[in-house]
Amino acid sequence: MTVAVYLPSEEKSRDWCAMLGGLLPGWTIESMHDVADPGAVEYGVVWRPRTGDLARFPKLKAIVSIGAGIDHVLADTALPQDVPIIRTVGTDLTQRMREYVALHVLRHHRNMPDILASQAKSEWNQIVVPPATRRRVGVMGLGNLGKVAAQTLAGLGFDTHGWARSPREVEGVTCHAGADGFAGFLEGTEILVNLLPLTTETRGILDAALFNKLARGACVINAARGPHLVDQDLVDALASGQIAQATLDVFHVEPLPSDHPFWTHPQITVTPHIASMIDAPTGGQIIAANLKQFEAEGSVPDLADARRGY
Repeated sequence: MTVAVYLPSEEKSRDWCAMLGGLLPGWTIESMHDVADPGAVEYGVVWRPRTGDLARFPKLKAIVSIGAGIDHVLADTALPQDVPIIRTVGTDLTQRMREYVALHVLRHHRNMPDILASQAKSEWNQIVVPPATRRRVGVMGLGNLGKVAAQTLAGLGFDTHGWARSPREVEGVTCHAGADGFAGFLEGTEILVNLLPLTTETRGILDAALFNKLARGACVINAARGPHLVDQDLVDALASGQIAQATLDVFHVEPLPSDHPFWTHPQITVTPHIASMIDAPTGGQIIAANLKQFEAEGSVPDLADARRGY
């Protein structure tokens, strides 16, 4: 079996090849930058492939996304149709996301940005906030990552609500579903966490109309995808006071350009797409196991649905 690996960095592509080669003895693992015989390639392991990269391989059995999302694969307008796409998910990625969400929900809940601003001015500012039980937090997206994040917040005592496209049940979480349940989910939400997959329907969902439905002075955390957010609408909502603070881990262009105004905006915390960043050793083991299972059985539990976009 031959696997072609692509990451935007040639050095990282070759590092992943070396690692997967050790996990898949007897398989041929090549960087997509170095493939000499496209007709031999049966699997593509990719992160943000270039348009046409995967179409070069006529015998492709499956595509593996180095990450839980597949939007970066579907962005390839020349993507071969009907080739299964395997997501890379696992307990480490879920744990990382629950840590990130808990950290930043607690930061906003306890008003740490203002406390740090007071420290910078040597001000003894004893900001008092309500207990978590009186703070309404909403999680958009109740898939693998969102469900665990919502359960974690509920375990911390927050009045936790979740929203998904279809009905879900999550212990300790008040769940809302579909278009009919969206307004009720947003109403009164003081801290909003976005963990939705990026699809045609969810692109631009974090916009002025949504912000205006939240409690005034709400905080927003986007740890899903940059195109979920309408950037200028957030800036305007921050200026008006409708949104008090935002934490952004994902952006329309990554890395975020050094001259982007988000870097220096006093009400925005920028993190460099690290909420649930997969490390090579963990990701390699998950991917190797999925490739072995797919080769043996023709399927794996983590197959994505390209029609839905996740």
